[in-house]
Amino acid sequence: MSIDWKRFDPGGFYDEMISSPGYPRAVARQVASYLRSLSTEEIKARQQAAESAIVEMGITFTVYSEGSNIDRAWPFDIIPRIIAAREWNKVSAGLEQRLRALNLFIDDLYGAQRIVEDGVFPAELLANSKNFRREVVGVKPPFGVWAHICGSDLIRDHKGDFFVLEDNLRVPSGVSYMLENRVLTKRVFGELFEDASILPVADYPAQLFDMLAAISPRPLDFPEVVVLTPGIYNSAYFEHAFLAQQMGAELVEGADLLVGDDDCVYMRTIEGLQRVDVIYRRVDDLFLDPEVFNSDSALGVPGLMRAWRKGNVGIANAPGSGVADDKVVYAFVPKIIKYYLDEDPLIPNVETFVCLHDDERAYVLDNLDKLVVKPANESGGYGMLIGPKATKKERAEFARLIKADPRNYIAQPLIKLSTVPTLVDEHVEPRHVDLRPFILQGQDVYVTPGGLTRVALRKGSTVVNSSQGGGSKDTWILDTEAS
Repeated sequence: MSIDWKRFDPGGFYDEMISSPGYPRAVARQVASYLRSLSTEEIKARQQAAESAIVEMGITFTVYSEGSNIDRAWPFDIIPRIIAAREWNKVSAGLEQRLRALNLFIDDLYGAQRIVEDGVFPAELLANSKNFRREVVGVKPPFGVWAHICGSDLIRDHKGDFFVLEDNLRVPSGVSYMLENRVLTKRVFGELFEDASILPVADYPAQLFDMLAAISPRPLDFPEVVVLTPGIYNSAYFEHAFLAQQMGAELVEGADLLVGDDDCVYMRTIEGLQRVDVIYRRVDDLFLDPEVFNSDSALGVPGLMRAWRKGNVGIANAPGSGVADDKVVYAFVPKIIKYYLDEDPLIPNVETFVCLHDDERAYVLDNLDKLVVKPANESGGYGMLIGPKATKKERAEFARLIKADPRNYIAQPLIKLSTVPTLVDEHVEPRHVDLRPFILQGQDVYVTPGGLTRVALRKGSTVVNSSQGGGSKDTWILDTEAS
């Protein structure tokens, strides 16, 4: 037995590998043919090999459950997701455009607030923003960049068109899994990499280090870069340790750092204090500096904000960058791009209704059974309502929440997410996917070729988060013209 693509039915969704039963898309023909040549036993053996490697390599993620932390092996499907390079070039340009505009927006909000004065962005939205930090008003970070690392979530609809679903600008995670997915896929399908022109992703740690080095206050070839982690109990600790190791940077906790009388940051080492130039922080704003934010925080560094404000240390992402990481702000990104760049967005948003606006709120309340409702600042798929699948009681509760705090909610139509063939027992079935590429901005902009594909492993589910039953795949940007 082997994979029979004639029995693979996308079921009315846009499948990215198989256009209709028995007919692979042009970009995926080579891979589909190769998979068809393998027996069921061979495919099972390769999936098991990948799962064994995940355990050996210690690739885990943490689930918070009933007051305890559970480390689980990373869920991975060996069938890659394939996107044509020609198509990806347009997406990449759109992501670069988006981050440039968002950084101009953040810089403006902490400066002159021209976009508010000109009536393009509502003053009320800014006034009620949970992530606007008055403590950073007037700061001018290098290159005017606040969000140095962005993970924008992309989806494809029933036609295969790309849309941006949200932008993650605070401490976006997942890039380590993108890199490890590629290592795993090379282990199990190494022969495919010999014949296909799959764009590499392995240079991300070098690109990240170069971007971080560019914001160093000291002009050194190899400035002292550290990764600041909340510690081993954080759900993304695997990634913190992985990226530090890959960059040759020190992995530190708040207690490892101090701010001296000269308002510079130092790291405690066995050889004495060593000055730190750049902090890649994976700690939320409110825990960064107990002198400025949460005074009970043991995760941050007293005086860190003072050192940063004086230009003695670079911080990525900069404190306050989360002001643009808000699902209500997301609805205004097309206007933000037009305002700062005088360009139309190269990647559209999903149609979004802002509950702060009376007419849009009325529409949402009348159509809760058709819409997905999301709170402004939750992540991981938590706190949202999928209207078509919700009970009458759940919709009534969300109507109450929206009326009580309309600024905190947006709503969107339920998009028919694209699918990709995924191993289920001994055969393949379509499963819904999204994509998180990573964009770096310092002096220049870099976009990963592809990103982290997350897949809803449960049949019919559109929830891709690993904490809620999702898994992942390697993402191939395939240059068929170079093959």
